[in-house]
Amino acid sequence: MHSLVRLAWCRKLTREGCVVTIANVVSPEHAPSRVPVIVGPTASGKSDLGIELALRLDGEIINLDSVQVYRGLYVATAKVPFQNRRGIPHHLIDIADPTENFTAGEFARRAESAIREIEGRKRVPILVGGTGFYLRALVQPLFQSPETDLGLRARLRSLRDAHGPEHLHRMLDRLDRAAAAAISPRDWSRTMRALEFRFQSGRRMSEARPNRPSSPDFASRVVVIALNPPRQELYNRINARAELMFQRGLVQEVQALIDSGVPADARAFQAHGYRRIVEHIKDQRSLDSALEQMKLDTRHYAKRQLSWWRAWPGTRWLTRVGDEHEAVAAALEYLG
Repeated sequence: MHSLVRLAWCRKLTREGCVVTIANVVSPEHAPSRVPVIVGPTASGKSDLGIELALRLDGEIINLDSVQVYRGLYVATAKVPFQNRRGIPHHLIDIADPTENFTAGEFARRAESAIREIEGRKRVPILVGGTGFYLRALVQPLFQSPETDLGLRARLRSLRDAHGPEHLHRMLDRLDRAAAAAISPRDWSRTMRALEFRFQSGRRMSEARPNRPSSPDFASRVVVIALNPPRQELYNRINARAELMFQRGLVQEVQALIDSGVPADARAFQAHGYRRIVEHIKDQRSLDSALEQMKLDTRHYAKRQLSWWRAWPGTRWLTRVGDEHEAVAAALEYLG
């Protein structure tokens, strides 16, 4: 039987002393082997919450962000600086060149290895990030499929942006009705992958699905905790972060990467924090336009992230920002 410990920390310092938060948590020495996953929209404080949990649970963090895997991209990726990691090991950050097409399948292979290594050290792996299809590839391994056609993916994304994810789903319904029936109309990532598979292989994904590898043993131990701050507060944080990125040299970072030989159409530059900067450098929009469009892109991306996690079974929701003490206490209760 697993033992519980009562964990207390100072939530707020007043003239009278500390306002203390107390939570029942599982003692690390006797912890059931849960795999916490901290997700949510961009700018919601996922990294802060992940570090706080790692400190309390003797954990290590595994990156779950599809842009943080790339070396040389720093300003718009919100990678936690080494000096701010508070001694917590971080894995799967800066592991690919910007020119690489780093896939969800490759992430899943590396993340599974990291989880097993961390648990082998009797520590707790904590995945932190907002890339939902990375987590799905980890717990529901992908079957063998053709190498990603970046041109096709770009065209499908353009259709999604212009007409919405439901448009892609209607396309899939015409091409592979069984696959479409198993996918939510709002789940644009799975829909796009099924369309890519159909167009590239000539086969229906519903026919290939029985060949999917089995899930890893830890998949049933995954606990997804999603941050969902009040909408206006989240948007204010997104806008402020975008302005800070410009002040910290985002344009100069992208220009330096291009000057070093990274092509303007590199996979890494397709992220919402970089795409508009590339357009500015190519004289396709003004600097002010790039900033405002980046804010809008990021707000739209945040809404898509929230939609994704609402569709994920068993998600535990925190209607707070991750750096709030109440969020830490609630997350510990979920894991206790």
